[in-house]
Amino acid sequence: MEKCAVMDLGTNTFHLLIVEGTSNSFTEIVHEQQPVKLGEGGINRGFIQTAAYQRGIECMKRYSRLINDYGVNQIRCIATSALRNAANGQDFVNDVKKQTGISVEIIDGNAEAEYIYKGVRAGGGLSAQNTLIVDIGGGSVEFIICDDKEIKWKQSFEIGAARLMDSFHRHDPIPGDSITALNFYLDDTLTPLFGALKNYSVHSIIGSSGVFESYAAIIEADKGRSIDLKKTKYYEFDKAILLSVIERIVLSNHQQRLDNPNIIPVRVDMIVTASLLTRFIIEKIGVEEIAMSAHSLKEGVLADMMN
Repeated sequence: MEKCAVMDLGTNTFHLLIVEGTSNSFTEIVHEQQPVKLGEGGINRGFIQTAAYQRGIECMKRYSRLINDYGVNQIRCIATSALRNAANGQDFVNDVKKQTGISVEIIDGNAEAEYIYKGVRAGGGLSAQNTLIVDIGGGSVEFIICDDKEIKWKQSFEIGAARLMDSFHRHDPIPGDSITALNFYLDDTLTPLFGALKNYSVHSIIGSSGVFESYAAIIEADKGRSIDLKKTKYYEFDKAILLSVIERIVLSNHQQRLDNPNIIPVRVDMIVTASLLTRFIIEKIGVEEIAMSAHSLKEGVLADMMN
């Protein structure tokens, strides 16, 4: 039986997914994420700091051991925003190769958006109507206007939650004037997206994993339920409830977020700017249907490999 491993080296988190089977029917053997925080202390300065660099290398050694232990046949390792923009990104790639034998592919924002689309499509939830997929990473954010057959428009913007936090979230809770400044910045930066939305009207937004999983977990916890994100591939939000959760996150302080078991530790601070970005997009576009897909880039790479 074919075993495939996909690694997604993000700005905050390194993911490893090992599966066995075929493209139509596979079983997850390993699904791990490590809070490497590669962008910590250097995200907007284009340099991976020593401690973050070392955490990344140690994580890759662990992933290499797991891949060997499970006798994986095929491996893809994809790196995105932090590594493509860091002056020492190529050094990191070289060190990973030297110390683990794993070849890291640094991809551009276009390829990233393409894989995210393939991942979300494989997870179900797309229809014949136009949808806007939003993938909020630590380093970049991808917007994809698409239906279940094709991508109509896509663009990657280097405005991920870690970058926005570094620029706008310096006091906690985030002050009102910082929120205003952030909204002005988004209004200006996302002009190409608004131009595209004039050409393609969308009926829904699908948030690709990440912070959208936290929203779903918080909403379900408020109802006295828990959500199994390994089993929930698609989740539909009530718009009003989602916006009220976002408001709570924006008004919260660090300790309140830390005490919330539904916010994973690596996301405790970045969830504020990610939430402000989410709210900005929802209000700007004005659609009623908003959902979360648990699938993203790594599932898109996997779909590619298995086909």
